[in-house]
Amino acid sequence: MDLKKLAGQAGQFLTRAVQYTEEKLGNAEKTELDGHFESLSLQAESARTWTEKLVTGAESVLIPNPGNRVEDMLFEKIEKRRPNRLSNLEYLGLDMVQAGNDFGPGTAYGSALLKVGGAEQRLGLVEREYISNAFTGYVQPMRKFLDTEMKTITREKRLLETKRLDLDACKSRLRKARSQEGQTAQKDAVDPKVLVAQLQSEQELIEAEADLRKAQADYDRQAEITKLLLEGVRSSQAAHLRHLNELVEAQVQFYEQSYKIMTELQKEMASVPFNPSAAGAFDNSVPVFQINDEEIDLSSPTSP
Repeated sequence: MDLKKLAGQAGQFLTRAVQYTEEKLGNAEKTELDGHFESLSLQAESARTWTEKLVTGAESVLIPNPGNRVEDMLFEKIEKRRPNRLSNLEYLGLDMVQAGNDFGPGTAYGSALLKVGGAEQRLGLVEREYISNAFTGYVQPMRKFLDTEMKTITREKRLLETKRLDLDACKSRLRKARSQEGQTAQKDAVDPKVLVAQLQSEQELIEAEADLRKAQADYDRQAEITKLLLEGVRSSQAAHLRHLNELVEAQVQFYEQSYKIMTELQKEMASVPFNPSAAGAFDNSVPVFQINDEEIDLSSPTSP
């Protein structure tokens, strides 16, 4: 372990903490960024906030179950892929097919269950393809924008704030060194102690000026880097528009295929023989109860 380097880092941290505290107390000056930079920063923050909301909303629409969303996130983190689970429509269709086979394909109800169950399974498959396409075309690239560009901007802005604290600390140190140098210059230069103090003041002034020049250069360079990244946020909207179009295309394809499946199912259901009287499904006869060998017609208004 480099103790000297560690001590230097601790000293820098302490200097920044002191500078930050004095600024909050109003006892130190603070270098302000220009208006254009602040405007770019606000625009970037707005882009980050809305992108997070859009991604979260899209994920909620595509995968309504919060537990499944958490599971997908863990799979993507660990295995770099999303789990391939059956949809609720496919589970429903599977149950209908099994019930139809149990009731008998030769019966009207069993035949209808098989037809509807097959359609539900096809709908579920189309839905899974839609979810996969929407995630690939919209959610994943938008999330990548948050995880790469926006995180980089956040990191560089924090580094800029650190450079700004270092710069303002150097400015404070230089003001203090100039004040001390002016005080020692007014004293009798014949006294050896005064001469030593003057030399020390001059040396501290030289070091403070050198540190300020370096801190100013570091701050200016970091401000330029951060500004370029912020300006790139607006240009990313062209890519976001392309991803949005891919989401719309995935939805259009999904609804078109779903409509086709349901229209075909409707035609197939029309051919299923349906005899309500034979099945007893719609028996409009009024129930009659018998009490003590006496029949009671419930439709009669005089019946008890």
